[in-house]
Amino acid sequence: MGRSRTRAAPGITLDTGALIALDRGDKRMIALIKRALDRGLRFRVPAGVVGQAWRDGRVQVALSRFLLSEEVHIIPLDDQLARACGELCAATRTSDVIDASVVILARERREPIFTSDPADLRRLDGTAHIVPI
Repeated sequence: MGRSRTRAAPGITLDTGALIALDRGDKRMIALIKRALDRGLRFRVPAGVVGQAWRDGRVQVALSRFLLSEEVHIIPLDDQLARACGELCAATRTSDVIDASVVILARERREPIFTSDPADLRRLDGTAHIVPI
């Protein structure tokens, strides 16, 4: 299902629920991020996830700062990833391409996924390392 992207140090892949939790000041999410940063981990966020969580940068100050930090890498939904997402959705009889992008990116680097929707992500990959928030 698509070729792998350039390898980098492992980190954590975030889904939309994780960004929304951060945006709302969820203490558990903030603690998870702090612990990850203390361990030197970085975050990967599919661009579609940003689109689902983003509403108004004038009021989403914490989210904006987080997304702009050097520890966060926003991954574009390019042709290669889009096709892999479509193939995963077909194989699992699902339709959420953004969730598929989260699973594929985490799978590439064997990263955990911070999510508020573990059931949907498990439908896409029952072996994914999911951290519910």
